[in-house]
Amino acid sequence: MKFKMLSLATASLLAVCVPASANAAKPVYGSWGYDPAAMDSSVKPGDDFWAYVNGTWDKKTQIAADRASAGPFVTLSDAAEKDVRQIVEGLANDPNRDRLGQQVGDYYGSFMDEAAIEAAGTAPLKPYLDEIDAAKTRAQLLSLFVKPGFASPVDVSIIPDFKNAERYSAIAGQATLGMPSREYYLDDSAKMKAHRAAYRNYIVTIQKLAGLPGGEAAADRIIALETALSKAQWPAAERRDIDKIYNPMNRAQLAKLAPQFEWNASLAKAGLGSARSVIVTEPSAVAGAGKIFASTPLSTWKEWLAFRFVSDHASVLPKAIYDARFNFYSKQLSGVQAQRERWKRGVAAVNGALGEAVGEIYVKSHYPAESERQMTELIGNLRDAYQERITGNNWMDEATRKAALEKLAAFEPRIGHPVKYIDYSSMKVVKGDPLGNAMRAAEFDWQLELSRFPKPVDRTLWGMYPQTINAYYNPLANQITFPAAILQPPFFDPNADAAVNYGAIGAVIGHEMGHGFDDEGRKFDPKGNLRDWWSPEAAKAYAGRTDALVKQYNAFSPFPGVNLNGKLTLGENLGDLSGVEAAYAAYKKYTAKHGEPAVIDGLTGDQRFFIAYAQAWQEKDREDAERQQILTDPHSPGKYRVNGIVRNVDAWYKAFNVQPGDKLYLPPEQRVHIW
Repeated sequence: MKFKMLSLATASLLAVCVPASANAAKPVYGSWGYDPAAMDSSVKPGDDFWAYVNGTWDKKTQIAADRASAGPFVTLSDAAEKDVRQIVEGLANDPNRDRLGQQVGDYYGSFMDEAAIEAAGTAPLKPYLDEIDAAKTRAQLLSLFVKPGFASPVDVSIIPDFKNAERYSAIAGQATLGMPSREYYLDDSAKMKAHRAAYRNYIVTIQKLAGLPGGEAAADRIIALETALSKAQWPAAERRDIDKIYNPMNRAQLAKLAPQFEWNASLAKAGLGSARSVIVTEPSAVAGAGKIFASTPLSTWKEWLAFRFVSDHASVLPKAIYDARFNFYSKQLSGVQAQRERWKRGVAAVNGALGEAVGEIYVKSHYPAESERQMTELIGNLRDAYQERITGNNWMDEATRKAALEKLAAFEPRIGHPVKYIDYSSMKVVKGDPLGNAMRAAEFDWQLELSRFPKPVDRTLWGMYPQTINAYYNPLANQITFPAAILQPPFFDPNADAAVNYGAIGAVIGHEMGHGFDDEGRKFDPKGNLRDWWSPEAAKAYAGRTDALVKQYNAFSPFPGVNLNGKLTLGENLGDLSGVEAAYAAYKKYTAKHGEPAVIDGLTGDQRFFIAYAQAWQEKDREDAERQQILTDPHSPGKYRVNGIVRNVDAWYKAFNVQPGDKLYLPPEQRVHIW
């Protein structure tokens, strides 16, 4: 069993702007916050709105060789990387740094010392591989499964209890395998067969480079093992059903479900000896993994563990090992053509190990107080819009409506950075020991989780770092969170047109708030507890609307024979739809107060609002990366986050005179409206 943090927070890749200020300074992009040169006027808005807004940009834009996609999100990520690089390189070379500076600087410096890594070769692996080789019994193997840094067929972590969000619970479920999802093992398409052949070659290469025995025969055994596990695992869409994945079990029930994992001993060794029960998320998958654990030879499990250990830590091992990993995971599976520069990978490594330490420094230089003020104002406007839309909907009974408004009122927005940061003082960082540092970071993270386990839930904790380009909603705390790094150009512009601000950041805020009422979030109450506060009639009416949205997205086909999974992406699609409609309502409140906006570049305020929304999803992906996203990611590709949403929004039809016969047109009775 692998012990790591698991989060139910619903995150989205976002683009951000803020309300226009009173001064006349020029926006960073164009004359009103968007460059019309990106548009393709040859495309009819009602046929393909994403291409109408982004078509010329799409034709001219090249995906960077070291990226799987291009777009504003990537641009902003690149900028944040440079900011963090300045911080960590400064600390790496500062003779007067403090304890925190030593940790950050030495972690980064050790990762960057390629010459030392090459000189050490595979010697740093020896103590860990020796641990695996020394396992002579299944009990000893289980002891490795619970050690941070080692793979396991079952993941165990600590999160707030679904039905008592004020206390932590242990949670267990199926683990991620060597390939992204079960479909990579079970799908018989030519592309998946090619991926499996490449994976086999990758395993053989890793074994050879690390000096592991077994060769091709071992690779076949490893793939057979993972294929068996994949058959027991749940599809991604099924794992989104909160009611199905909440299965608290006491020790006796765990022993009956999967006795092979020796739960009492395993939990004790992991530091969870006091846990009386464990929430099991995919019971049949855990039971299946137990049976496979017992029936598979010990030697095969050791081959699997050794391969996974080397593969999972390739970034801090000699170049040949990392090259092999890149060639499979990035080039083969995602179509990425070139490795990221070493410093960029170093920044990612430091963020992963000491993220809040870096974030604390980042915020001091890259987060003006004005950003927080404007975000607070926008969130207030969106809350008012949601309140009006919930109050005015015609399908919800009064008791359920009252409960929905109570949940809305209890939303807790967090902006910029945590009120307190993680204390990393107990984490040991040794200069010149990058693999050891990675292992100690994993151990620190797990011990940090354990230190919270007997205590009440700490609602001040963040699931993202301030330097992260993203945002999220956490249903277990009813919180929406916007890290500092997303509030900067090209998406954060106080001089942009108000229509842009509401169409971009307004839809973003509305999206995160909408997650509180999506197919998962709606099942949690104002305090974050899993509780059914819906009347049967309201729940049925809601399901009818969401089922219609699932069918709409199921019909989208990005590639021949490949359709989107409307069930898998339902939560994010609901967030998008709710966010756009609430943001538009908020924009109308703004124009009612400040007057109807002028026409700019021949575009009305309403048109600019929807264009701003579409430009937020200016995204271009490599084919293999997009195919992987369709299988594994609850987010739809950017094009469908635009076209699949606007066709349900009445105001979009009016703004662009969309008529029957246009490809995106839906009759009014087929348009989905939730809030």
